[in-house]
Parts: sequence; C-alpha cells; structure tokens
Amino acid sequence: MDTLPRDWPEWLETVKTFSLSDFLAWALRTFSPDLAFSTSLGREDQLLLWHLDQTVATLGLSPKSLDIFTLDTGRLHPATYELWEANRSTFRLPVRGVYPEASAVETYVNTQGINGFYRSLESRKACCQVRKVEPLKRALKGKRAWITGRRADQAATRQKLPLLEWDSAFGLIKINPLAEWTQQQIEAEIAVHKIPVSVLHAQGYPSIGCAPCTRPIADGEEERAGRWWWENPEHKECGLHLAVEPKFRFQREKAHGPS
Repeated sequence: MDTLPRDWPEWLETVKTFSLSDFLAWALRTFSPDLAFSTSLGREDQLLLWHLDQTVATLGLSPKSLDIFTLDTGRLHPATYELWEANRSTFRLPVRGVYPEASAVETYVNTQGINGFYRSLESRKACCQVRKVEPLKRALKGKRAWITGRRADQAATRQKLPLLEWDSAFGLIKINPLAEWTQQQIEAEIAVHKIPVSVLHAQGYPSIGCAPCTRPIADGEEERAGRWWWENPEHKECGLHLAVEPKFRFQREKAHGPS
C-alpha cells in the first residue's frame, strides 16, 4: 500500500471499543497473511506474543497467518538471545531473525569504529540505519499492517502515540494495541499468565535494546532513559518509528486496560 487505504474511516470506527484480544483478532482477520509483528523481546512484546499465540489458536489459524520477527543487530544482550530461545518451547508461534547486511556492518565498523555510535548523534543514527532500519524495511516489504509493542507513557517521544496510525514511511497500517497501557498493567497481566520475560527487567532495564546502547535506569527516570542515555530525550528513537501526521492517527478517549 502506497496511499491511505479507503477503509481507513471504517477501521477507525471499528476499533474504538476493542479490548486487546478483540484488537488482535481484528488485525488477524483484516490483514492476514500480510500482517507483521516486530518484537524486541521486551515485556510488552512478550505479552503481545502470548495474546497472539492464544488468538491464532482460538481462531483456528495457521502460525503462518502473521510474520513475527526480531531484528538481530548482532549487539543484543545475551539475556535477549536466551529468552528468544526459551520462546521456542513456550509458544506455538515462531519468531524469526532478521539480520543486517554483512557488507553494510563491515563498512560502518571500518569507517566509524566498533563503538563509533558514542561519538555523535549522526554516527549513532548511521549504526541504527545499518543494523535496524534497513533490515526492518526488508522485513516489512509487501506487508499491509505492522503490530508494535509501543506505549504512550514510555518516553517523551511517544506521548501522543495512537492505537492506530498510517505509516507513510513504510506504506502500511501501524497497530499499537498497548498504546494506552501502563507498565503496572503490563506487569500484572504478565504475572497472571506467567509469561516469560527477560531477566534484565529485574535488573533495572525496563526498555531493552542493543547491549552497548542500553543501561539500567534510576528511580524516577522515564522508561526509555536507559536507551542512548548520552543523548537528549528528544533524540531517543532509532528511525523505526517516525512521527505521523495527526489526521492519520486514532486514539480513543478512554483506556480499556487488560482484557
């Protein structure tokens, strides 16, 4: 899709009262098999994976009804790989790895240095471009919709995050089922369903990215303060999620919470 779908107004009206389970079932019915879910294997994404696993089974769909992937940058925490492997025996839905082009990584490292991203914002964005943005573009090619685990209260850059938006950069619908959820709601739902999560969360990492670019946060800091902590808050996105025009957003007035 290169332009706003003609069903957009109907979709905005349809999702207004959806619970999380309803939302995911609607996404599967509407966009499968051209539906993607990108997971960083963080708390939110593990919760979504659990719900998707349940919903696919309830609807009697094939695991191939959607494409679930993670961007393996080559610089992830060991704990992230351990959880990824553990998911294989926990969920019916597989999580495939998407990798950067080896030649692009080689060029970046040989020109910028192995940890060149610490030197400047431009160098850090160049690393994210090679290791995350370009692989994501390949992973989303041909997709109609993309599910993410972002939440509005995670950071200043996400305060106006809608439930549903048109992403003109990738030419698809972006679905943010947890946009209105709080960290406390996420943790409570995970505890109820005994969903496995990264050991890093208990070590002070609410948001987990590449190991060199993530640190634990201090009390009172926003959740994504540990991501690229040497940069200003307004810069703490990697290019995967760009600003969307207000007319292409939908956010209901009241959060519905866990379901």
